[in-house]
Amino acid sequence: MNCNYRLVLTTVMVASLAACSGGADRRRQANQDFTYLESKPLESWTLPAGAEPFSTDDYAIQNKAYQGEIGSGVDIRPPQQILELIPGARSVKDADGVTLLLPKAEELPKVWLLIQGIIAEQNVGIRNQTANSIETDWVTWTHEDEDTEIGNRYLIEKSSESNRYSFKVSLIDWREDGIEKPVSDVNKERYSIAMLNLVTAKYDQQVRDEARLRAQELVKQIPISMGKDRSGLPVIIARAAYNVFWERLPSLVEDLGFTVEGRNRSQGVVEVKFRSPDDAFWTELGTKPIMLDDSTYKLQLGDLGNRTSINVTDSNGKPITEEALNTIAPVFALAIERANNQ
Repeated sequence: MNCNYRLVLTTVMVASLAACSGGADRRRQANQDFTYLESKPLESWTLPAGAEPFSTDDYAIQNKAYQGEIGSGVDIRPPQQILELIPGARSVKDADGVTLLLPKAEELPKVWLLIQGIIAEQNVGIRNQTANSIETDWVTWTHEDEDTEIGNRYLIEKSSESNRYSFKVSLIDWREDGIEKPVSDVNKERYSIAMLNLVTAKYDQQVRDEARLRAQELVKQIPISMGKDRSGLPVIIARAAYNVFWERLPSLVEDLGFTVEGRNRSQGVVEVKFRSPDDAFWTELGTKPIMLDDSTYKLQLGDLGNRTSINVTDSNGKPITEEALNTIAPVFALAIERANNQ
């Protein structure tokens, strides 16, 4: 069975293709200029009459047969890079493929289950399968920097020997436009890494999704109150860790008339535009309207350990009044309570 990874392969190979442009030929050969193949054979040097011979070995080229591609067979693409998407994991390349060493034992069964899921989702056939290995049928890669449709077969193995938790991807068969050919070392490495990156990218997305769901669960009960920052200035206090409240804040404020226009997690800044809902909204929510003009604001979050501070500045960078902050805190609290009851 075939599996078209056009979109996914574009994602995992973007780092190596970002500097390239044009069609497959331009990415694979330098300016399509192969006139050097028409060069005349070297001839022995004939000294002019009366000249004294002189020789040096400084620039001598050994007289031997060199193995390698020439002309259109030369591939000048940069090597495929292994995406470091699993914290603490190490990669090892050898003549057969690439191995990823995982930092924790519990990650190996998760990755192995994910690999089986990818194979099933993409309808990739399986030639042979054991508890620790999967030999796939043909997987088809369609990508713009290839001259033809590429087909690969893989052997994927997992291991937990000697307290080393790893899985290995090896490319075992190769074909172009449906014709089987010997696989070069360059392509074996490139497409083994491409498959490895596909797995790690999917795993990274899965971990992120799980973290977001955990954050949503943790954030269901967050007391909101007024307080003081370290300088004694009034701020809103959310009794939740910074990383938890950061994930919840965008959906929270968007339900209250704010539109998120920019976020910078490292600086704790959320840029928003406020347009107050109508009176019926505030009546339904059971609170007074927020005392803010329809304008742009910045929500400044501060990490206080197990709590998060929230301050609000206007379009000129000036903090809003304490009276205005006092109208926002109860609205945040009611909005969280309403979200928990939906």
